[in-house]
Amino acid sequence: MTPEEWKGKLSAIKDSFSSLISEKKADYEALYQRFLGRKGELSLLLRDLKDITAEERKNLGMLGNAAKQELLSAAEKIKAAAAAHSAKAAPQIDITLPGINFPKGSLHPLTQTMDRISAAFLKLGFSLEDGPLVEDDWHCFEALNFPECHPARDMQDTFYVNAKDEKGKDKLLRTQTSTVQIRVMEKQNPPLRVFHPGRVFRNEAVDASHAFAFHQVEGLYVDKGVTMADLKWTVDAFMKDLFGSSVRTRFNPSYFPFVEPGAEVDMSCVFCKGQAEHCPVCKGTGWLELLGSGMVHPNVLRACGHDPEIWSGFAFGCGIERFAMLLYGISDMRMFFENDFRLLEQVR
Repeated sequence: MTPEEWKGKLSAIKDSFSSLISEKKADYEALYQRFLGRKGELSLLLRDLKDITAEERKNLGMLGNAAKQELLSAAEKIKAAAAAHSAKAAPQIDITLPGINFPKGSLHPLTQTMDRISAAFLKLGFSLEDGPLVEDDWHCFEALNFPECHPARDMQDTFYVNAKDEKGKDKLLRTQTSTVQIRVMEKQNPPLRVFHPGRVFRNEAVDASHAFAFHQVEGLYVDKGVTMADLKWTVDAFMKDLFGSSVRTRFNPSYFPFVEPGAEVDMSCVFCKGQAEHCPVCKGTGWLELLGSGMVHPNVLRACGHDPEIWSGFAFGCGIERFAMLLYGISDMRMFFENDFRLLEQVR
């Protein structure tokens, strides 16, 4: 190869490199490998200097090295520009800034109350059961000793839905969790010891102590030889688990269609301890009415296929919102459903 031919190839390589740069047809790696790599065009051309006379080799070598530096400098600029563009496109993160504080959530007060109630029932040997929100007349009323013309039905204004049960009666949103005890006794034979916390619905005006949708929990125990003494001990242990060992309970006779005898259960006021004459919670009586209870009515046992001469049992139920209001010092039931963070954040 003559020196003139060598110079011509060097010029062609530089022109080709410049053309690729101007048209942006190659990135840094592609340019480097094609022209400056071990088998690149410029690298191979520089090796051909060995075939040229020593007199010309020195001058051509200087031209070749200068061209190599020129191409390498241009390729490095392309590499730097590509890195800057990539950095601008990527999200900018300043690792010196303090971290973002993600507030820790907590369970709703009603959920916390249901968890505490469930834990108390489980300690007493009860097992958790569940039932549907949309019920039929049999499970919500008839099996619970509410005949069709029973006046106690008027105490529970009911939401009916556009569906019929097997007897052609309108289905309804359950008004009480007692429906679950009927379903359990229908599908299981005694002995039974179950509880169920859940939502119920009644057509009531909403105020500080009433809502059209609220929560109840019901406990049921059926076995041979169950007496009122078992009910009193169980209720007392349940209340002490929730509110402390200093709490006292008392039973007052009352009427519920599905129990006989029936009783309302009062608890000593956890706020004034029965000492404040003008306590706004217990109105100075020293007692709070919290539960309804009683021995399972023989008609209810018969409706579920169990002989009341063999089996007896007790049931008791209460409103979960009422318990939550006492546990967390909340005065208005509506606050549970308003999603006010000032309330939710202080009940953790």
